[in-house]
Amino acid sequence: MPSTTPPVPTTATGRRRPRAAVAMKPDAAAALLTPRSLAAFAEVCDLAPPPVLDDFTTDRARATLADTEVLVTGWGCPPLDEAALAAAPRLRAVVHTAGSVRGHVTEACWERGIEVSSAAAANALPVAEYTVAMILLSGKRVLERANDYRAARHRDDWLRTSAEVGNYGRTVGILSASLIGRRVVELLRPYDLRVLLHDPYVSGEEAEELGVHLCGLAELFARSDVVSVHTPLLPATQGLVSRELLTSMRPDGVLINTSRGAVIDQDALTDVLGQRRIRAILDVTDPDTLPSEHPLWECENALITPHLAGSQGNEWQRLVDLAVGEAGRWAAGDGFAHPVHRERLAFLA
Repeated sequence: MPSTTPPVPTTATGRRRPRAAVAMKPDAAAALLTPRSLAAFAEVCDLAPPPVLDDFTTDRARATLADTEVLVTGWGCPPLDEAALAAAPRLRAVVHTAGSVRGHVTEACWERGIEVSSAAAANALPVAEYTVAMILLSGKRVLERANDYRAARHRDDWLRTSAEVGNYGRTVGILSASLIGRRVVELLRPYDLRVLLHDPYVSGEEAEELGVHLCGLAELFARSDVVSVHTPLLPATQGLVSRELLTSMRPDGVLINTSRGAVIDQDALTDVLGQRRIRAILDVTDPDTLPSEHPLWECENALITPHLAGSQGNEWQRLVDLAVGEAGRWAAGDGFAHPVHRERLAFLA
């Protein structure tokens, strides 16, 4: 009599494919999980059929979780708390297709010994690219001069351009050697810029390897033509960029923030910008969408963008590609290339 036991799913090379499920908001799944992406995951995992899981308390979710070994997560994944894990006795790994895992990886996951991976490294690149573009554009005062050109409809005398305009020999201060901060440093290497770094967890030897000059927080703000903020929002960093630091910046200095709005004393920043002493490029604010009447909107020396520096559009594919690679490595027994470690979680965004 033929066996009724279902065959074990394997890859084209005969390697076993672990049972996997996807947990994220449906609109996140629609953006990330293209047919190409699903086919790539199917090469390395035995992926549960859609719809994706966005509520772990339903009967369907519990039935899916019962034999799930790898959970592919994304924006809007529910918390993996004790109740969810009780429904997923075989779960051994979480592969996150975005950056921070704080919203869904709980203490219960670490207690279970679940391995966690994040695509934060892939998401760091577009943020770093945005930052470098803004550093260079602000050095040439591109946006301001374009507005002047539009208003005047004739060119100014380029031989009378202020010596303050340009990027040769400018000093850029990087606040925090996070994943993004390090990518910014890397991308700045081809340019004729001096790069300062403040990060209390970076040694002098590591700073030398990065090619930056390590300095104190006050020195970073006082010496830099541009300060770019890349520190995660933690209790210790809330309001870290204070009124005193902002007022110590060089005249016409530029503050760039792609981290979290609450890292900066926003009331102080609004006041300093109102004095037209410095300029600011803000991809994040506090709250992330400012009220329509907020005075920052009226600051002509502030460029506010709608939290667009991170992965968007075709850049989502980079996140998925990294996640597919991580799922494949885990299935092959090679471990994650981009693991999230419990002891480092307190220092991550």
